[in-house]
Amino acid sequence: MPKATRHVTVGSRVGLHARPASTFVHAVTAAGHDVTITKTSGDTADGASILSVLALAVGHGEELVLDVDGDNAEAVADELASLLASDLDAA
Repeated sequence: MPKATRHVTVGSRVGLHARPASTFVHAVTAAGHDVTITKTSGDTADGASILSVLALAVGHGEELVLDVDGDNAEAVADELASLLASDLDAA
C-alpha cells in the first residue's frame, strides 16, 4: 500500500482540543485511509479515533508527523496536513 509522510506544525491556537480534533477525525474518516499522527515524544494516535487524538494532548505550535497509508496517499496527506496547520478555531 502506498504511504505518505508529512511533518506538520499544529495551527489551531488551542491545539487539538474537541472541535479541531473532531474536524480532523471527520476528514480522516471521509478519506478512508489509515492515518497515524505521532508527537515528537513518540506518542501516537489513530487519526480516525477522536479519543486517541484527544489523548495525545497536542498543543498549538507542536510538531506532528502525519503518516497516511492507502491509494492516493500523497494527496490525502497534503489535505490532512493543510488542515492540521490551519487554525481550526478561527471564526
